[in-house]
Amino acid sequence: MKNHISSWRNFCKDWNALTFYQRFESGVAFSLTFLVMLVVSVALFRLFVGVIGGLVFDALNPLDHEIFQQVFGEIMTLLIALEFNHTLQYVVTREQSVIQTKVVLLIAMLALARKFIVLDLGKTSAEVLLALAVATLVLGVTYWLVRERDDRLLEIQRSNSELENR
Repeated sequence: MKNHISSWRNFCKDWNALTFYQRFESGVAFSLTFLVMLVVSVALFRLFVGVIGGLVFDALNPLDHEIFQQVFGEIMTLLIALEFNHTLQYVVTREQSVIQTKVVLLIAMLALARKFIVLDLGKTSAEVLLALAVATLVLGVTYWLVRERDDRLLEIQRSNSELENR
């Protein structure tokens, strides 16, 4: 929390130095952050009321497979929204000028994991399962390639830094 406050203070301090487009970009990211925060709050409240109400009034059997899938699907949706919101914070506070590709890939993989959790295998065709498997594989390979590239760039920077220090 302390880190977010200092980032926000630095952002406010640097506001005058930003270009028009940087201000626009930060404003859009801030608006999206606020909207996602509202959506997460409402979804969390509805999830809380639904689960607690269902358990208290014995209308919700957590051992029922469909109920289990539904509740954990809603929890995964909230986690995806929180991760997305966390990513937007970097843009708002100008710690990163654009949303990083690796983060977008990870959020997409979380969304696929959520899809697999709520998937009803009895009602899902083989084609859909194949498509989801291919999408998962492609996202995983893409993430690996991006990470490898970033790791190589970091290694080059370290090597150059060590050479400069000699």
